[in-house]
Amino acid sequence: MCPAAFSNFLLLACSLLFAGLSAVPQSFSPSLRSGTGAACRLTRAESERRCRAPGQPPGGALCHGRGRCDCGVCICHVTEPGVYFGPLCECHDWVCETYDGSTCAGHGKCDCGKCKCQEGWFGSACQYPTHCDLTKKKSNQMCKNSQDVICSNAGTCHCGRCKCDNPDGNGLVYGKFCECDDRECIDDETEEICGGHGKCYCGNCYCGAGWHGDKCELQCDISPWESKRRCTSPDGKICSNRGTCVCGECSCHDVDPTGDWGDIHGDTCECDERDCRAVYDRYSDDFCSGHGQCNCGRCDCKVGWHGRKCEHPRSCPLSAEESIRKCQGSSALPCSGRGKCECGKCTCYPPGDRRVYGKTCECDDRRCEGLDRVVCGGHGSCSCGRCVCERGWFGTLCQHPRQCNMTEEQSKSLCESADGILCSGKGSCHCGKCICSADEWYISGELCDCDDRDCDKHDGLICTGNGICNCGNCECWAGWNGNACEIWLGPEHP
Repeated sequence: MCPAAFSNFLLLACSLLFAGLSAVPQSFSPSLRSGTGAACRLTRAESERRCRAPGQPPGGALCHGRGRCDCGVCICHVTEPGVYFGPLCECHDWVCETYDGSTCAGHGKCDCGKCKCQEGWFGSACQYPTHCDLTKKKSNQMCKNSQDVICSNAGTCHCGRCKCDNPDGNGLVYGKFCECDDRECIDDETEEICGGHGKCYCGNCYCGAGWHGDKCELQCDISPWESKRRCTSPDGKICSNRGTCVCGECSCHDVDPTGDWGDIHGDTCECDERDCRAVYDRYSDDFCSGHGQCNCGRCDCKVGWHGRKCEHPRSCPLSAEESIRKCQGSSALPCSGRGKCECGKCTCYPPGDRRVYGKTCECDDRRCEGLDRVVCGGHGSCSCGRCVCERGWFGTLCQHPRQCNMTEEQSKSLCESADGILCSGKGSCHCGKCICSADEWYISGELCDCDDRDCDKHDGLICTGNGICNCGNCECWAGWNGNACEIWLGPEHP
């Protein structure tokens, strides 16, 4: 190659190289460091300026908050599904709009957060055809929501697809039928979505842990774990999957149009009265086919009727009074309050539990179990709800040894309550354990400091006979629920 031609070639190459480097954004300049590991030749302010979007003031987010600034160059990272890219990490391949569940309506390609539509389609999600071959009637019919309102009165219909009204360009009105209006989530005071403490979906705020209220404006004074514990129903579900847990209290889904008590209720929404109706009609009070009483979603049928909804008649030669009298026996309640009386015969609860038995369900071997569920303290056997203790042991649950291996002082120190009184003044101390007064049947507890009269009653029975009173609170047996263990939530009655 001649020298003149070679000189022209070098000049052309240098020009192209200079033009190429000029086209590269500042954040990609290759000459900001003199070598690997060398100090940055830019000041911190200049470095951050290059990593900030145009028009952003000093102190604004660097690299759109999606990467770190290294000597004027953005190094993007991933904190959400998808990939961040672009000179300032401004692009995210998952943020393009969707329509009817499809990104760019299936008629375009997502490019740096914006849909590039195929020929014949337009719109932010490529959801509108440029040419429409539908009649106006057919188009409007396709734009009607479930209430037959075109675009929910929040948009206009374009060829069978709703174009939502967003005069501010903020996209807060959206949905296939413009049914979602996220302006409902804006806090009037702070003007933030859900007060800055939650996320808005279709006009409803879903609050973060520790916050509640329509706009997540109220802070909860208990921990999220305690809130969840209080809202957990007996079956282990949050509000029985029939309500929302708000700061430790269940707000049940109320399907009663009156707005009163509603069909779903209970501390953890465990009761659903709709289950007592043969055919659910929210305006009807026809519970249990008119032949029983609804108790927390379970029908207690009148004598002469049976079935899940008391829909089947049962023939019985006995009158109602005779039937109840036979089921009572020596107890004040039919079936000793532990079963169901039908035609003079008791069906004991829970069905199939052999610990409850007898002609009138008078035997309840669960009474032989302590709070640790050990029968007779492991030192005896149970007979019709009473412990027969082995030699060397005594007490209602065979919990006291007859021989003691500790001094009297040691024994008394274990029986003293916080105020220094022996067994709270309501019992005697034996080998470090309190024996509560037999004359006061309601006194219990390790130090005789509990009064079982504080436990709730139902039909005159403490804990309805379906649980143990533990220091003023009913601890219900399996299948039973309620403050007084009066609600049966176990398997269906046989």
